[in-house]
Amino acid sequence: MSDAAGGSYTLVVDLASDATVTAGALGEHRLPAGAYAYTGSALGAGGFSRVDRHRRTARGEHDVRHWHVDYLLGHPAARIDRVVRSVGVDVECPVAERLPAGPIGGFGASDCDCPSHLAAGDASEAEESGRERAALDALAEQALAAHEAAVAAADAPDAAVEVVAGDDA
Repeated sequence: MSDAAGGSYTLVVDLASDATVTAGALGEHRLPAGAYAYTGSALGAGGFSRVDRHRRTARGEHDVRHWHVDYLLGHPAARIDRVVRSVGVDVECPVAERLPAGPIGGFGASDCDCPSHLAAGDASEAEESGRERAALDALAEQALAAHEAAVAAADAPDAAVEVVAGDDA
C-alpha cells in the first residue's frame, strides 16, 4: 500500500525515563517512563508522510511543535517503537476509544469529543516482568486489536491494517 493512501495510525512510543512535557495549551505534564500510544490521522494529499514527520521529531531532526504529540516525541527520552496503521480508512477516534485511558486529557483530541488520543501502557506489567519491552509489546497488541476492530466496524473492504517498525520510512 502506498503511504499516499493515508488513513489512521497509532504510534507506540517508548519513554525511557520520566519526562515533563509542555503540550501547548494543555500545559505542563509529568509522564512516568513507560509505554504510550498516540493515535492520529494521516488523511489528505500527504497521507502517511505525517508519520515520517513524527519520526524526524523523535530523532531530533525536526524542532517545530505543531501537534500535541510533537511535545512528547521531542523529548530525548521518547522513541517510536512501532506504528500500527489502518490504510485507506479514517478510524482515528474509534481506535483511540478502544485503547486504555490517557494520562493527559484532551491530548491530540482538540478537534473531536474523545477524552484523549494518548493512551498509557500498564506500568505494573513492566514492573512485574522486569522488562519494559513487555509493556510496549502489550500496548502494541492492544493497538493492533483496536485497529482491526475499528476497520471491521467501519465496513471498509479495501482497508488494510499493518504494523511497521518505528524507524521504517
